[in-house]
Amino acid sequence: MTIFKEKLDDEYVTVSEVKELLAEVEAERAADVDREMRYELARAIEHVNTFAVLGADESRELAEELLELEQVDEAAAFKIADLLPQDRDELRSVFAHGRYSLDGDELDEVLNVVARYA
Repeated sequence: MTIFKEKLDDEYVTVSEVKELLAEVEAERAADVDREMRYELARAIEHVNTFAVLGADESRELAEELLELEQVDEAAAFKIADLLPQDRDELRSVFAHGRYSLDGDELDEVLNVVARYA
């Protein structure tokens, strides 16, 4: 038997924002001596500590600036803010799942925005 919870809302967040949220959870758990940290939580904390490059505010700012570009949708903007691609090939991999591909000028425009933050 499977129990499904109702999906209330979708919200994209960057890895850096998740890092801040998990740091709060980790601090709460550390304050309670009797409460053990679950394996999944420990692995999630390890993951965000490894891959979060920018600060939470800076990564959100980058995602919002990318959203201003016509060719970048919300999912791609947050993925780009997490990955910080350095060249066209890395950036193309973000858009590989989409129904359209960007031309060289559009890719360069996105890379110029990323370069200001990376």
